Amino acid sequence: MTSPAERYAQSKRRAAFPALEDFMVDVGFDLDDFQRSACESLERGSGVLVCAPTGAGKTVVGEFAVHLALRAGERKCFYTTPIKALSNQKYHDLVERYGPDKVGLLTGDNAINGDAPVVVMTTEVLRNMLYSGSAALKGLAYVVMDEVHYLADRFRGAVWEEVIIHLPASVTLVSLSATVSNYEEFADWLVTVRGETEVVVSEHRPVPLWQHMLVGRRMFDLFHDADAARKHDVHPELLRYTREMERRLELTDRSHGPGYRGRSRRWQPPPRPEVVDRLERSGLLPAILFIFSRAGCDAAVQQCLSAGLRLTDSDERAEIRRIADAKVAGIPREDLSVLGYWEWLDGLERGIAAHHAGMLPAFKEAVEECFVQGLVKAVFATETLALGINMPARCVVLERLVKFNGETHADLTPGEYTQLTGRAGRRGIDVEGHAVVLWSPEVDPRHVAGLASTRTYPLRSSFRPSYNMAVNLVGTVGADKARDLLESSFAQFQADRSVVGLARQVQRNVDTMEAYGNDAACHHGDFDEYFGIRVAIADRERALARQGANQRRAAAVSSLERLRVGDVIRVPQGRRAGLAVVLEAPTGGFGEPRPLVLTQDRWAGRVSPADFPGEVEVLERLRVPKHFNHRNPSARRDLAAQISATGLDRHGGGRRGRRGGGGNTGEDAEIALLKVRLRQHPCHACPDREEHARWAERRHRLLRDTEALRDKVAGRTGSLARTFDQVCAVLGDRGYLSPDGEVTEAGRMLGRIWSEADLLVAECLRQGVWDGLEPDELAAAVSMVLYESRREGDDRASVPKGPITAAVDACTKLWGEIAADESDHGLALTREPDPGFVWPMFRWARGEPLARVLASGHNYDADMPAGDFVRWARQVLDLLGQIKEAPASSTGVRDAARKAIAAVNRGVLAYQGEL
Repeated sequence: MTSPAERYAQSKRRAAFPALEDFMVDVGFDLDDFQRSACESLERGSGVLVCAPTGAGKTVVGEFAVHLALRAGERKCFYTTPIKALSNQKYHDLVERYGPDKVGLLTGDNAINGDAPVVVMTTEVLRNMLYSGSAALKGLAYVVMDEVHYLADRFRGAVWEEVIIHLPASVTLVSLSATVSNYEEFADWLVTVRGETEVVVSEHRPVPLWQHMLVGRRMFDLFHDADAARKHDVHPELLRYTREMERRLELTDRSHGPGYRGRSRRWQPPPRPEVVDRLERSGLLPAILFIFSRAGCDAAVQQCLSAGLRLTDSDERAEIRRIADAKVAGIPREDLSVLGYWEWLDGLERGIAAHHAGMLPAFKEAVEECFVQGLVKAVFATETLALGINMPARCVVLERLVKFNGETHADLTPGEYTQLTGRAGRRGIDVEGHAVVLWSPEVDPRHVAGLASTRTYPLRSSFRPSYNMAVNLVGTVGADKARDLLESSFAQFQADRSVVGLARQVQRNVDTMEAYGNDAACHHGDFDEYFGIRVAIADRERALARQGANQRRAAAVSSLERLRVGDVIRVPQGRRAGLAVVLEAPTGGFGEPRPLVLTQDRWAGRVSPADFPGEVEVLERLRVPKHFNHRNPSARRDLAAQISATGLDRHGGGRRGRRGGGGNTGEDAEIALLKVRLRQHPCHACPDREEHARWAERRHRLLRDTEALRDKVAGRTGSLARTFDQVCAVLGDRGYLSPDGEVTEAGRMLGRIWSEADLLVAECLRQGVWDGLEPDELAAAVSMVLYESRREGDDRASVPKGPITAAVDACTKLWGEIAADESDHGLALTREPDPGFVWPMFRWARGEPLARVLASGHNYDADMPAGDFVRWARQVLDLLGQIKEAPASSTGVRDAARKAIAAVNRGVLAYQGEL
């Protein structure tokens, strides 16, 4: 029973917030304190920033904004999300509550009831509406920005800031974010650009999270209790056991003696099937097991299947098959075989699946639906699953605490750890969630405790002016006002705050360099001059090493191109090292040569120049049966036996010295001259030379760091306005802005091209680069301005001969001119076009089968992953749609673009997620 005083307080609250009381009747459950606080702020007319952990129920606040708009009548609410899948999901939820006549959907793929009072859309759609002055903005009262922390995204983050800056002042903004550590800074900025904004922060997880470590086959709690977790005190039993394990490993090493070569890895983690089995016995399924590699995820599923794991009963298997069949209903059966559908379905029916960007979207959606329904019990996923997709689990497992970030292998940050483990614990289903880290000698439990207890996930702006943004800003508000708007961005707000700390660091570095300079001083002569010669020698040696590597690669490419069926070669490095026989010679036109080979270990697949450090030598020839089927295990076994019967050494002895290609060709003349100058320098005779050199090296490194810091300070002060002026200068030189700063006809066309390569696309259209191309040729040619290879390759992919080659060359030449213009103005905005997707796109648009298309991908170890193909092909479709509507496109190009869209949009691409 509540007291009279409590009842009186409740009645006063109902009177103060009548809309919220109505809404609570609709939702049918009591709101958490943070939800109520945010909703009350909204009803008072204030904007809100809500920061709360994954699964805490932030979206209730967004749904209240929808309720307010509908309750008022004649007012609109736009609900924006970062990805189409989330937009579709939210659209379903709102239609279920308010009916299809009140709710619309606008994404790149779908337009449903766009004039409805509530419209769910991707953030890019709203940005485009703001720039075009769309009539749909009339009556807009609320904008909900779900997952607003996406503004840190390197590629798309700027869109969020553009929307926040450009929304009319009359619109109330509801920003929903994951827990970020610098929310005060973000809120301060929101107040400066949007006016009154209430900040509501909740650190409370609705489902408590327990942290564990799996050491071998034993599971330990990371902390003894909540109090220990707050103090970062690791469970003493876990520390004792891991120390014991490390001691045992050291004893094992010693007992074998110093010459023991043994296994290459001292510690073998528990096999993945055992981990899943252990989780099942502990009642911790369903689980997401994060492995930071696509190949690792696929391999994990295969290992579980080979171990005979089965996590489902007959009823669950039937339901899984029904879901999978429905998802792939529109995909031709011959394509399903190429995509490995039956093997994938076998794993799915056993309750085990992978989830990564290389998978076909239909497969990924089936995995998501089965997992949410509790049918699939173990999903091996890359970290992309942590972004936005609603797939909570009872348990999350981290196999390693290191992941590749695109450039190097780096430790997980506390923010990334929090994001990944945030998936554990399903609200309304689980009493608690569990996060498990697999122990290895490199993983200190105290480090894991630090990750688990630290709440640092700072929001960093990725905003920068683009060509499209510049013409749209100048066209809508004029150049001066545009500059002011850019200065009000979160990026500039953060930059201005950070300059103070950087300037202090520069001064500290200067003082330290002075001390290093004194320590490096030599009484024999000018040691700075002497050290400069040493640096010049090292730089020249590095340049020659790079040149040598390029020559060795060229030798590998040309020797691979000469291989014939039956040639026995030696793969000297990588996972497939050993003897191999060529099954299929490399065919021309796919970029680098990639012959199909069978190794002595019965693996069949394609090898590339990356597998060879130099020229490939033919050691022997074997007769390969004419219709040899490399997918047949017995055929592979027989041929592998023939390779072994040759008696050749699989690792090859006495040939290691050939890497340099032709022995010592004499010392480089420039290095020889520098070495003479070095020996003649008076400091060379100094007995303390190396001691001086150590101090000079430290000073040299610190000087480099200091110059970089100085550049940062100079670059951050008024940096965005300066970049904007440089962008406008390039646009003026190329005729997109008139001499008096007005947007020209060409500029208006550029303002309707939404692509990272916006200026290059516009130039290709104006210069007629794509004129006269057939539909399949156009699809292939435009792909190069979008595609970006996952790996750096030294060689450029080849392209089909004829008109496509001319278009590719013309596009590359235009890029060179744009890059030179940008360089003159201190910019580097337009990435070099990559023709690596031209062949796959050309073949697909010509109607060739999927197997042939995926085999023609450039810079892949094996066939191109279907998920990558679909993602890039959809971007090509989007750009073709823009080209079809662009005023600068000739009639022929528009017609070709229309036909290309029809040709490309087939098979796996015609599939759309359910609406």
